[in-house]
Amino acid sequence: MLKTENLSAYYDKAKILDNININLEEGEVVAILGPNGAGKTTLLKSICGLVKVDGRIYLNGDDITNLKPHERIRRRISICPEGRRLFSNMSVEDNLLLGAIFNGNYKENLKYVFELFPRLEERKKQLAKTMSGGEQQMLAIARALMSEPRLLLLDEPSMGLAPIIIESIAEALKRIKKELGVSMLIVEQNIHLAYEVADRAYVWDK
Repeated sequence: MLKTENLSAYYDKAKILDNININLEEGEVVAILGPNGAGKTTLLKSICGLVKVDGRIYLNGDDITNLKPHERIRRRISICPEGRRLFSNMSVEDNLLLGAIFNGNYKENLKYVFELFPRLEERKKQLAKTMSGGEQQMLAIARALMSEPRLLLLDEPSMGLAPIIIESIAEALKRIKKELGVSMLIVEQNIHLAYEVADRAYVWDK
């Protein structure tokens, strides 16, 4: 489904990724493990079209290397970014609806994410900034699902969360894989979450 060939990525003149080759099959969950500074987040940004790259990126056999970010969204790539990046002064429900901006089937998707994370339905009129860290992470994942992705990118979904919340996030990701068949590329430092959710992993160093 996803394949990179000799992918290098840059911030200005600094090379952050150097000739990265990964592949992800349809319905597969793959983790990228490694310390801060290894370029894991840059890989996700490269797939989303947010940084300058050399090499090639393929999605379902099509070369998407030169597509703009919004064109990749239409190819059903969605990201749950590091730090969640919610609209803090908007309600839970409005954050979710923004995630469905390119998708007319928002009612069914809203029903699904509320079943996946019942706490979000209970707090749907609450401002995102007033929620706990765990609830905000649930919202970030749910928002990413509202566009009906075939490829879901998750950047450090366990960051800053208590172990009991990490376990609930892991269970949700397993449900997403089983019920929706979504392929996932998960950047993580938490080996336990990766072991529980991923089919396999790439381990990077700096």
